[in-house]
Amino acid sequence: MSNFKTIILSLTIVAVSLIFMSSKKGTITPTVEYKQITVVESIVPMGLGRSRIIEHQEITDYTPFTTKRTSDGKIKSSKKRKDAKIDNLDETLLLNFYSGVGINFQNIASNDALISSKINEMVKEGWEIAFVNSGVESDSGDNDGKGIFITRYIFKRTI
Repeated sequence: MSNFKTIILSLTIVAVSLIFMSSKKGTITPTVEYKQITVVESIVPMGLGRSRIIEHQEITDYTPFTTKRTSDGKIKSSKKRKDAKIDNLDETLLLNFYSGVGINFQNIASNDALISSKINEMVKEGWEIAFVNSGVESDSGDNDGKGIFITRYIFKRTI
């Protein structure tokens, strides 16, 4: 048998063996971690809003803030709402959707470039987008003048 055929046969055997081993019960599965990045874009006129990319830099445990309810009653959370605040976060400045005369498309394009830059950096760090959720609390009329557009990017990576 030629060297080329030997190499192909060997690679095929290794590939089949790996597939067989990974499909067996009890194999170690990779651990996945998730991270959420929140983008808040203001729709307040005249540049008065605060638009940001927010990224937590602190790991926290939700369980001390969870109240358990049962048919017998409830076991209250041992923590207060103020205890849930973290101190370490990154805030990336973004531009507001509105300028003095209305929607500013240059600001939107600038925000798109900054958000894309953040996403590309996360991908370089091994993260991939798992989910994207968004919502709007918009201006409800002449006397409101308030509103935000919020997008949450949920990333995952295998560790």
